[in-house]
Amino acid sequence: MGKEYKHLQTAHCENGVATGLLRYHGLEFMTEPLVFGMGSGLFYIHLPFIKISGGPGISYRTLPGWIFKRASKSLGVDITRKKFGNEAEAQRFLDNKIAEGVPVGCQVGVFNLPYFPPEYRFHFNAHNIIVYGKQGDQYLVSDPTLEKVTTLSEADMNKVRFAKGPLAPKGQIYYPERVQPVSAETIRKSIAKGIKRNSSDMINIPGPFAGVSGINYTARQILKWQEKFRPRKAGLYLGQIVRMQEEIGTGGGGFRFLYAAFLEEAAAILNNDRLATISEDFTKAGDLWRQSAVQMGRIYKGRTNSDRKEFEISAILLHEIAAIEKKAFTELNKMKL
Repeated sequence: MGKEYKHLQTAHCENGVATGLLRYHGLEFMTEPLVFGMGSGLFYIHLPFIKISGGPGISYRTLPGWIFKRASKSLGVDITRKKFGNEAEAQRFLDNKIAEGVPVGCQVGVFNLPYFPPEYRFHFNAHNIIVYGKQGDQYLVSDPTLEKVTTLSEADMNKVRFAKGPLAPKGQIYYPERVQPVSAETIRKSIAKGIKRNSSDMINIPGPFAGVSGINYTARQILKWQEKFRPRKAGLYLGQIVRMQEEIGTGGGGFRFLYAAFLEEAAAILNNDRLATISEDFTKAGDLWRQSAVQMGRIYKGRTNSDRKEFEISAILLHEIAAIEKKAFTELNKMKL
């Protein structure tokens, strides 16, 4: 049997699973901001041809799984991932890993998680948890978004591991292997690589939909929605932006604060005070993301007039955010690290 797994509560599920598993395997220096930064997790994309729950498809982070994959690779850590064609096969594999004393990450759907309050359950299939043991038919679960550990029955575990719909988990399970001690130089190089890659993702991807260009694109669309749709539908679209930012875990404002924390840690490790200064820009961006969510939420809930002026305020806030993030990422991209 392996050593005892220590539960870790974090702001975001994938970051938490990655941090918890890497720390379990001896990388005690790892923190949620470092995982997020090394994994180049900050992003923005507006996909105009994809609708989620009837609203615009927007994400504030990189693709699910990439944060852990990128951070681990930069540290020389191998990650094993498996998907399954049926529940029985998936359960056998999970039970075998637990019997070996190996905590594992599992991708699950949120809608059928019984330990979430009903108001927090929605059809989102890219949630991540750690399964670290089993007692009878109850799996021992460390969900990084919770304060304490919890459990899932075999039936519930199979249900959430094989949730249907977009990003269907297909029983996905993953865990680090052959983890070796990491040198201080490797940590520094991983931080620098994460910063450069994230900067390029936000300012160099061509087209209008991704990075800071995508934020400006959403701002322009907000004004078009006000002109094109009835107030109710335009308000629902704004509500969808807020939902994607604040509820679904893609982390609009929260991820900006997390990236600011990463740059503060990076400044100390790399002995680069300029990184600490730039972190303040992301704190400001995070504040504005939250402010924009409040503004759009007021329109959605009918607490203000759904006139042109209110939509213009929402658009102006996003343009301001885009300008701040473009300036910050441009400076990071030019910096010698």
